[in-house]
Amino acid sequence: MKKYARIVQADARGQIVIPKDIRSELHISEGTGFLLYVIENEGIFLKTTAPKKLSEHHKAIAEFKQNASKLKLGEENLDKSIKYYDDQSSKNLEQV
Repeated sequence: MKKYARIVQADARGQIVIPKDIRSELHISEGTGFLLYVIENEGIFLKTTAPKKLSEHHKAIAEFKQNASKLKLGEENLDKSIKYYDDQSSKNLEQV
């Protein structure tokens, strides 16, 4: 893979486009999962990962449940929502 810097710009929604040649070399296609790491005061680092079902995001779910009352969420409704999104064929967390 070529190793050189690229400059891309975010659009109004904060989205960026990964250039096609890089997507091809890294086998990135629609639905590819990413871990996003924030590097304090510097920027972000993206790493491809296999997408997970929502129920597999244990840390995030635990935080939601811990703060359910503050967020005015019923824990039962949260569990139903997790099951609903896990049952979706696309498993796309953007739907959440």
